[in-house]
Amino acid sequence: MLEATPLVSSPIAPNCSLKLETFQPTGSFKIRGALAAISALARDRHAVTASAGNHGLGVAWAAARLGRTATVVVPEHSSAAKVSALRTYPIELVERGADYDAAEKYALELATAEGASFISPYNDPTVIAGQATIGRELEGQAPGELTVVAPVGGGGLLSGLSLWSSSRPEVRIAGVESSESRAVSAAVAVGHIVAVPMGATIADGLSGNLEPGSVTPGLVARAQLVAVDDDELRHAMRWLFANHGLVTESSGAAGIAAVLAGKVDMSGQLVVVVTGRNIAADRYAEILRRS
Repeated sequence: MLEATPLVSSPIAPNCSLKLETFQPTGSFKIRGALAAISALARDRHAVTASAGNHGLGVAWAAARLGRTATVVVPEHSSAAKVSALRTYPIELVERGADYDAAEKYALELATAEGASFISPYNDPTVIAGQATIGRELEGQAPGELTVVAPVGGGGLLSGLSLWSSSRPEVRIAGVESSESRAVSAAVAVGHIVAVPMGATIADGLSGNLEPGSVTPGLVARAQLVAVDDDELRHAMRWLFANHGLVTESSGAAGIAAVLAGKVDMSGQLVVVVTGRNIAADRYAEILRRS
């Protein structure tokens, strides 16, 4: 149902390409996991999810395309661009909580109260399998030795890529967190889920603690995990615009930020997954002006 997204060469590093998930119908890779999860539900089963925006857009798109019903819970003061886009779909949109953690807690309670299916953006095997389809596409687009770099919030994308690469010794995976939200790397370090403090960051898609019992830290344990700060994210967004004419949101540019900062160990061809473009025009213009 989804077309393969483009892989384009880039001057960011020798033998480097960008996997442009910004070309997805909703502007983000999240549509992959959402479509897989909605497709797996019984036709009369209502879906509830929590999202910083992009996963919710994926669920909304999939529900509309497949004729299903869904409720999307987003934090109050979420990205105006993402909320505006969500309002164009025939879903129930709920704005609740000061941050993603609060929105997720409410969505879990709502799903239980309504007897609905909760679709986690990251802690869901079907969602993870959907994100792994990026790897399947790369098999044809970039065969051979690879280092694949992708952003990490809850770890759904990195889990999918890690599962895909588990039987491919020629593929290395690197994940990039926000320096203000390192829940996945903290869990990997101690071997179980731990709550970590959340700092302020422009990368709303990478911010938030993990749902108790999340499977993602165990799945990404062999990946290299690094972090970038907001200044590095802004620099990456400007670099993508100047060198490729690409609009990206901050979390979508995390892989680029890590490569530009020299934080990724590379071998073979480098593939950086550019994961999303959904940012309000005024916010994006402000970031470009502060070069």
